[in-house]
Amino acid sequence: MDNCDLIILGAGPGGYRAAEYAAQNGLKVFIIEQDEVGGTCLNRGCIPTKTFVHSTTLSEALERQQQVVSQLRSGVEGILAAPGITLMRGHGIFKNNQTIAVGDKTITAKNIIVATGSSAKLLPLPDIDDPRLVSSTELLQRQQLPQRLCIIGAGVVGMEFASIFHRFGSEVTVIEYLKECLPAFDADIAKRLRKLMEKRGFGFKMKTAVSSLADIDADVILMATGRRPNVSDDFRLAGFQYDERMGISVDENFQTTATGIYAIGDVNGRQMLAHAAEMQAVRAVNHIMGRTDGIRFDIMPAAVFTMPEVAGVGVTEEACKAKGTAYSCKKSFYRANGKALAMGETEGLLKLLVDDNDRIIGCHVMGAHAADIVQEAAVLMHYNATLSQLRDITHIHPTLGEILHNV
Repeated sequence: MDNCDLIILGAGPGGYRAAEYAAQNGLKVFIIEQDEVGGTCLNRGCIPTKTFVHSTTLSEALERQQQVVSQLRSGVEGILAAPGITLMRGHGIFKNNQTIAVGDKTITAKNIIVATGSSAKLLPLPDIDDPRLVSSTELLQRQQLPQRLCIIGAGVVGMEFASIFHRFGSEVTVIEYLKECLPAFDADIAKRLRKLMEKRGFGFKMKTAVSSLADIDADVILMATGRRPNVSDDFRLAGFQYDERMGISVDENFQTTATGIYAIGDVNGRQMLAHAAEMQAVRAVNHIMGRTDGIRFDIMPAAVFTMPEVAGVGVTEEACKAKGTAYSCKKSFYRANGKALAMGETEGLLKLLVDDNDRIIGCHVMGAHAADIVQEAAVLMHYNATLSQLRDITHIHPTLGEILHNV
């Protein structure tokens, strides 16, 4: 039996960041991974899809995907080979609240971080074994471009794949149960994106429920209906609360209901984003070491890498109206920006939400490099900046950043 300061279950973005940060601060760490290091994000999600976003053909995308993923995975393996970190390959199982078994080996620690991620959630359809149905992983590996692609679900994954394969030449139809795409984002921004995509030839069937795959006229069907936390029956032996649908219950330090056991990333169901998992890792390790930090989990920027991009941070207009929060909305358009005109990227809108005290409380963008613009807004919001303070900050001309400055 091995002893250490910290055991981490899962070597995705949250897991390997927790291991790196803990080891840098003198903790002896064991990290357990049953698959490739890097998790879904690196191997089957964020990174592979971005190589597709920035490729012009399917063949180019497939080649670049393999190169990029391999290079980044090697980098993660290098991190996990650092002094103080032991990477164990295999499936980790709780034996009690301080012991994990991996095959015939056991490890004990006073602190354990669960970072087991999430898996694709499928609709319970009668013909779920339809050979046309593929997962996002399978679609990323497909050698032949589908002539007609149907995507069930207009969330982040569905919209990114729709944008990618339409650009490659597929006829794309998106089916969504809700009234609008990208329900987690600003509704006005989401609607503008959908309308723009419709003008470019995308098909959308909103407020439509799928009861059978046989009703879908397509060569390939991608189900992009969300993700579910990866929980396991052995978690009950550790004594913390969890739910198969909602994930593991955690507090503000990402500690579970069992002292010394933490859950970060998708498995706690709070914010299913790779960068959220990384910051949750830092908070959990800080709590283990008795440190405080200034991380603000109420300010979590997110982006969708469609063409054009969509990104947002902070509250939306819908949230303000639902809570009765007083706000004003300032708008700025890409067509009035010199850099956007020079780039030929005039389709775009920025919305900045400001409260009664002139404090910036939300930023939502559709347009080229939306994620980069929203990142600046996230920095301002982190320090409770006001609109007046933003206007005092000099921005380089000509840049897309002036779109934020000119609200």
